[in-house]
Amino acid sequence: MKLNISENGKAWKVELADESMHGKNVGDVFDGKEINADLEGYQLEITGGSDISGFPLSKDVEGLALKRLLLTKGFGMRDSRQGVRLRKTVRGKTISASVTLINLKVVKAGKKSLVEIFPEQNKPLAPKEEPKAEAVEAPVA
Repeated sequence: MKLNISENGKAWKVELADESMHGKNVGDVFDGKEINADLEGYQLEITGGSDISGFPLSKDVEGLALKRLLLTKGFGMRDSRQGVRLRKTVRGKTISASVTLINLKVVKAGKKSLVEIFPEQNKPLAPKEEPKAEAVEAPVA
């Protein structure tokens, strides 16, 4: 299971091997030490996620089953036309084995900063090199 922990516009990606998140709901707040011992003192809120097939978790749907909802602008909609309603598939708000990605938000920070806890993710990216245009030789006639 992958976790995206966000704080002040920056996100850290964490892999979680155990099933400690199963049974929690979108909107729940829990202690960070349930995920990692280094996150002691942190309070994290579950803001969303997606399942194996890419269907998003919806905080309005109870349980863990897939539902087809008639949605207007907002959640899961990419249509900008006025008054359009589309039927979209969403998953319930309970985290189960079929959920592969969970988005978390820091509600209360701990003693150590996330930069210190996850130092390997703070390396600056190397600048992209522009490809050099190779000279093409004209065929001799």
